[in-house]
Amino acid sequence: MIGIVDYGMGNLFSVSKALERLDAPYFTSPDKESLMDADALLVPGVGSFRDAMEVLKRTGLTEMIREFAATGKPVLGICLGMQLLFEESTENGLTEGLGLLPGKVERFSGLTADGEAYKVPHMGWNKLRFTGESPLLASLDEDYVYFVHSYYVKTDSNDVLVAVGDYYDVEVPAIVGRGNIFGMQFHPEKSSEMGMALLRNFAELAAERKAV
Repeated sequence: MIGIVDYGMGNLFSVSKALERLDAPYFTSPDKESLMDADALLVPGVGSFRDAMEVLKRTGLTEMIREFAATGKPVLGICLGMQLLFEESTENGLTEGLGLLPGKVERFSGLTADGEAYKVPHMGWNKLRFTGESPLLASLDEDYVYFVHSYYVKTDSNDVLVAVGDYYDVEVPAIVGRGNIFGMQFHPEKSSEMGMALLRNFAELAAERKAV
């Protein structure tokens, strides 16, 4: 059973509908005790990094997510939820994240190193380029997914990069992971067959955990 963290800033409807199409058992809850009992945790997110962290801290969900991650059970962050997994963000002032993965979230500059202006937010379909190994990529080939974001992760730890997408001269971490912690910067629930396949692989990780 996948527990979706409801902290008031996630696109819960589309994510839950995608899991329903996969026949993946899930529940949505703001309750720390209920979420701790899940086989896997999904952290969605839409909006501001700072606002999201303030809500998570105020409700005690920050420590719950960290404790859940420490159990070894799978954790997946989507869009803003992926960014929250990292150490900090510059959005609306420097803000501490969950610190489950190494890296910092920064805004696209809107200008390439050669001085070419580009649109922010990054919005639309980009092809993934696989750079690492992950159970999320099992039996999958590189394909297109749908992005909508103005901030992206910068990390010196290349081992957490599973797939990237190129946006002008920025190599955007698109799928990240280390151990039982996973993240997708794009919206898998809006990314056609590729997105559904990635969610299916995560759901299978949850099922495997339940079987242990």
